[in-house]
Amino acid sequence: MSFRRSLRWFFWLVGLIIALITAIAFAFAKRLVNPPRLPLWATPGDLGLDYDEIQFPAQDGVRISGWFVPAETAMRKGAAIVLVHGWPWNRLGEVADDLFSEMTGRKPVDLLRLAFALHQDGYHVLMYDMRNHGESAAAPPIAFGQEEAKDLLGALAYLSMRSDVDAGRIGVIGFSMGANSLLYALPQTDQIKAGIAVQPMTVSTYSQRYGHDLLGPLSTAVLPLSEFMFQVAGGMYFSAYRPSFAAAGAGDTPVLFIQGNGDPWGDVEDVAQIAEATPNARGPLFVETSSRFEGYQYLIDNPKIATAFFEQELPE
Repeated sequence: MSFRRSLRWFFWLVGLIIALITAIAFAFAKRLVNPPRLPLWATPGDLGLDYDEIQFPAQDGVRISGWFVPAETAMRKGAAIVLVHGWPWNRLGEVADDLFSEMTGRKPVDLLRLAFALHQDGYHVLMYDMRNHGESAAAPPIAFGQEEAKDLLGALAYLSMRSDVDAGRIGVIGFSMGANSLLYALPQTDQIKAGIAVQPMTVSTYSQRYGHDLLGPLSTAVLPLSEFMFQVAGGMYFSAYRPSFAAAGAGDTPVLFIQGNGDPWGDVEDVAQIAEATPNARGPLFVETSSRFEGYQYLIDNPKIATAFFEQELPE
């Protein structure tokens, strides 16, 4: 083979590698700017629960869609729990039935089961789609909880207007980006009386572990390019999203942290540091898992952990 032909093959191979890296980076960045919308596949009515279809404005006016599931004791004011989902789920959780889920090892997460358990224990439950997810309005790009906290603040404002909700007994359970949303919201309100943060994350730590788990050494090239594309679309440096800074302003609100110890994307030490920054942290409760999604499922499979926590922190 001549030198010229060898050189041509070399540049062709380099070009192919660059094209592959760019395509993967673009795919990741696109999911951060405009996550794929999961359609709702069930309703509380499927479990025999009464519910209201609701819409309310986020703190900055973005339209948020959700459900309010009243407690059976709705004739008197009662405690309410807000469920805040993760990325790129919807109010029901994660269905994990697409090619991307198969490639990345994503598993189903059924938040409706948790809502049912909380309802059975006497709580009102509010479930909503964060901005850029489900049936809520678009406001790209995602902000890993920093902007999504405004959706939660809007949910709290909605609850404050309901005559059947005791405004002094509102709790929040957030998963992943929803847990970050909880932490970002806490310094901005005194309406949250107790919270459970399931596998929150510092974005720079999460992205590095996520990328390495999925792409191995290739992630060292893909992640910086994805981050650059994300910034071009209006996002910030990944390192700028640090929920521990917000958690430090949580005041006296008790926050229970839950994290799986076998999570390949999240990090036990990261969650421990976030909890350490939170003035009234409980736990962290580190549970035995072999994947990130088992950490989410732990609370769904053990809802009495949530109800016991809220019974203590939201007494009548």
